[in-house]
Amino acid sequence: MKKYLAEMIGTMVLVLMGCGAAVSLGCDPVNNQAAVVGTAMAFGLSVVAMAYAIGGISGCHINPAITLGVFLSGRMSAKDCAMYMLFQFIGGLIGAALLFLLVTNAGSGFAAAGAGLGANGLQDGISVASGLLAEIIFTCVFVLVVLGATSKTNGVTGKFGGLAIGLSLILVHLVCIRYTGTSVNPARSFGPAIFAQLAGGPTTALSNLWIFIVGPFAGGALASVIWRVIEPAEK
Repeated sequence: MKKYLAEMIGTMVLVLMGCGAAVSLGCDPVNNQAAVVGTAMAFGLSVVAMAYAIGGISGCHINPAITLGVFLSGRMSAKDCAMYMLFQFIGGLIGAALLFLLVTNAGSGFAAAGAGLGANGLQDGISVASGLLAEIIFTCVFVLVVLGATSKTNGVTGKFGGLAIGLSLILVHLVCIRYTGTSVNPARSFGPAIFAQLAGGPTTALSNLWIFIVGPFAGGALASVIWRVIEPAEK
């Protein structure tokens, strides 16, 4: 149970800090690129912080797409896979709920500006097909980094796995925010989409949620296939 609770706490922190930065900085990939950089760093640094806080307890997946990739790579049981995902989604809901409380109890101007709660959505000029493809591609890249950085065959560089994973998430956000706001994590998208509706945010947050669940899961599964092909034999 401790590792499941650790996943819940880690996912809560990721959503609170990452989406919180998007709200506080006013992340807008067209009109405020500086905020995009800040938001990307917030998500990446949250992963680094949690990797060193709970990595020794649960491995710090804090992302159902990573958990799926790890499971399909043969590194965890089906029971742990299901329980990790359950507690990750719960953590995402808690993180979004805390952000909802912060935003809605702030001044009316801030509450209106932050009503989206960092929920994912297709950006201007991005089609459903393009958004879905972006989520699949960038999740695949991200999960592949996770599988490689945490591999037992990775030698001494494995000690820096948390840093490599966090930096890769920053990189993914810098590219993908312009397409979908960057999910690559179903639990990160689920909570904000739910509470954005309560906060008066965009009505598309829930209707487009499927993109940010299907896309990351497909990308995580694809990464596991690629990893099984290139994975070196254990020494």
